[in-house]
Parts: sequence; structure tokens; C-alpha cells
Amino acid sequence: MTDPSAIGAISHAIQLAIAPAFLLNGIAALLSMIANRLARVIDRGRYFEREWDNLNERARDAARREIKTLERRRHICSWAINWCTAGAFLICCVIVALFAQEYFAVNTRQLTGALFVVAMVSVIVGLSCFLREVYLATSATTFDHARFEDAPKSA
Repeated sequence: MTDPSAIGAISHAIQLAIAPAFLLNGIAALLSMIANRLARVIDRGRYFEREWDNLNERARDAARREIKTLERRRHICSWAINWCTAGAFLICCVIVALFAQEYFAVNTRQLTGALFVVAMVSVIVGLSCFLREVYLATSATTFDHARFEDAPKSA
């Protein structure tokens, strides 16, 4: 027969771990979005590698500028992924500490609190990197509005 106190401890640990588990889900969505942005940066860089021989000198100058920005964006996306992944790892450690506290009756409150704070700092840094990458992407993108104007109709 199962010890009712063990079941109570496990169910309490599960209750405590629900909020960090939802936080993990949010971080996973964020990681997916950043990874998709990184993939688009890489695809754009590969496009320039493929088309380089077909570009005229003016287009190559523009491509060089864009490639510089793409490289900065790639680097920042990588850091955002690293920081958010570290945050997710630390949240997993929080969940383990919560279970250890309930199941083994050890006091992990200070450890749990410290892990959670460090996890949040890590996610904040990752989000900051993400914001920087978005800023770079939007500031580097320009559109030639004249190109979309209606051409004068010839009579």
C-alpha cells in the first residue's frame, strides 16, 4: 500500500512546480521565435553567397552593408538563445529543488529562491538581446517608396 504522506508530499510538489512549468512553456515559445529569426538571418546570408557573382558593384556594396548587419544580428540571436536556454535550465533546477524539498524533506528554500532569481535575470538578458536584434532588423530595413508610386500615365 502507498504511504499517504508520500502522496501528499508529491502532490504538493506538483502544485508548487506548476508555475515554473508554465514559465518553461513561455521560454520555449520565445526560444522558438528567436531560433526562427536566426534561421531567417542565416537564409538571407546564404542568399548573398549564392547570388554574389550575379550582383553588380552597386548591389555588392549594398549587400556588404547588409551582410555586416546580418552578422551582428546572428551574433545577438545566438546570445539571446544562450541566455534564454540558461534561464530554462535554471527553471528546471528550481523544479527539481522543489521536488527535493517535498520528497526528501530538505530545506531548499534559499537555493530555490536563488535559482529562480538567477533564472529571471538570465531570461531578462535574453529578452534584452532579442530586443536589440529586433531593433537592428528594423533599423537596417528600408523601403524605396518611390518604387511603389503609380507611374505617370502616358497619353
